[in-house]
Amino acid sequence: MLFKNVYFFQAGIGTLANAFFLVFHIFTGHQVHRPKPIDTVTCHLASVHIVMLLTTLLILSEDMFQLLNFSNELKCKLLFYVNRVTRNLSISNTCLLSIIQIITISPSSFCLSRFKQKLTHYIVIAFFCFWSLNLSSNSHMIIYTVAHSNRTNLLNVSKNCSLSKMNSIIMALFLSLSLFQNIFFVGIMLLSSMYMIIFLCSHHRKSEYLHSMRISPRISPAKRATCTVLVLVSFFVIMYCVDIIISSFSAVLQKYEPIVLDIHRLVGNVYAVVSPLVLIGSDKRIIGILQKLIEMIIVLSS
Repeated sequence: MLFKNVYFFQAGIGTLANAFFLVFHIFTGHQVHRPKPIDTVTCHLASVHIVMLLTTLLILSEDMFQLLNFSNELKCKLLFYVNRVTRNLSISNTCLLSIIQIITISPSSFCLSRFKQKLTHYIVIAFFCFWSLNLSSNSHMIIYTVAHSNRTNLLNVSKNCSLSKMNSIIMALFLSLSLFQNIFFVGIMLLSSMYMIIFLCSHHRKSEYLHSMRISPRISPAKRATCTVLVLVSFFVIMYCVDIIISSFSAVLQKYEPIVLDIHRLVGNVYAVVSPLVLIGSDKRIIGILQKLIEMIIVLSS
């Protein structure tokens, strides 16, 4: 019960933060003639996280689960499939975010700089590829997810839903494909993180030189955005490593202990909660609006 309450609080904070970030960019988007590519990806990431948190909330909450007006079998298949797809989309979108930031800060001599001119066009293509890949690679969830019953060959993953036990060869195949896909994206994130660290170190040396020349160095928007993306990517990689250890342990044992499932859900959704808070905290426009709101509340309450 404690884990359930903690998760509901976690999901509530994450959903509100992602929704606030998404709504802010939708309403301010008309003021910008051409939105930045990084804003497009972060908004897509926020919408993916909202769906991911809400589907897990529906899976865990028996009352909310019963509100869906169709059969339990279809509910389980739909919710688990959408939840798995959005989790994988979170990985691919974070990877795309790091690549876009590298292209943005890279000099004209860099091999990826030629993509700068049509970056928005390439982002749309990337979104299509990610959705196609994840919708197809997670299709097995539709087959193996079933409504809870008294059958002995099921792995209970919630009060209402279970997973049919797969053949060992099929399970190894799906695990291998999933691990290869995720390791590929995480590997790109690590490489991009190294490049961003090199960029920040170079920028820091330049700032020290300006300071020695008694010129006041300012934090450039590129450096601020790079720091934000680096924090997000680093945090994601750490949480992904913890998540993969827990899920691999359960998959190998072919047993889902309730306590392990609760911890796995909490760990798996931490990034979806933290990422919008990091993005909000790094956006001066949002911080300015929040400060004005707090000042208005203080004035009204006094």
